[in-house]
Amino acid sequence: MRRWVRPIGVLLVVVWSVLPIYWAFKISLQTEGDARAANAQYVPLHPTLEHYKALLSGSGDVATGIRSSLLNIVIECGAATIVTVVLAALAAYAFARMKFRGHTLLFYGVLITMAFPAYTTLIPLYRIMSDLYLVNTYTGVVLVYVSGFLPLATWVLHNYFSGMPASIEEAGLIDGANRLQVFWHIMLPLARPGIISTALITFLFAWAQFLFPLVLTTDTSTQPLTVVIASLQGRHVVPVTLLSAAGMIAIAVPAVVALVFNRYIVNGLLAGSAK
Repeated sequence: MRRWVRPIGVLLVVVWSVLPIYWAFKISLQTEGDARAANAQYVPLHPTLEHYKALLSGSGDVATGIRSSLLNIVIECGAATIVTVVLAALAAYAFARMKFRGHTLLFYGVLITMAFPAYTTLIPLYRIMSDLYLVNTYTGVVLVYVSGFLPLATWVLHNYFSGMPASIEEAGLIDGANRLQVFWHIMLPLARPGIISTALITFLFAWAQFLFPLVLTTDTSTQPLTVVIASLQGRHVVPVTLLSAAGMIAIAVPAVVALVFNRYIVNGLLAGSAK
């Protein structure tokens, strides 16, 4: 009897997680009449891609807003990922390989920031960005993302660098390379799996952000896709089919990234969980 409990539990979790996504995907392929029919259709009877075409190549305000916000989220997530990985790699290598005054205190000071709920810093961050005139700018959003993701990225890469044998660095130093050359030509190539994992995790976390960009980007010129989709119902009369298509576009990129690079993401999370 017990051997059936686990499969049933897994099945329930899968259905609970996948069913809403499937339902939104189904609606995005239906006509508006079929989507609002009294008798629910579990499979689209007349599937169409017109809603996706309207969003990606249409000329209306909604389509233009979706395309603009898609570009915004790619820029913001991409820039935040690059800056976070560069800073985290430098910090992680320094913490893992160099000893200096306050080394341990500073390292754990960085890590302890992960214990605070991110949203407790929302109002202070908004005040700072407002004083620096960085509200409604790519720079402001990227800086906030980096400040939130950098501790985790540093921890993940620190575990990668700590796990490498010191003899590799010693051989490079004996051959005449300085510390920076050892880091750039030896340590970074060896830590490539960790760097890729960190970049993927950071990108996915940034793509999923909603509240921070909602507060920091009140102008559509910098609002990411997640914020624009949520605001469509409030500012426009949007058919549910078109709204579902926009939602599927929003989750398509992280879904593809997670499926294609699943091995790197899991390795990165496991490295981040190690002490």
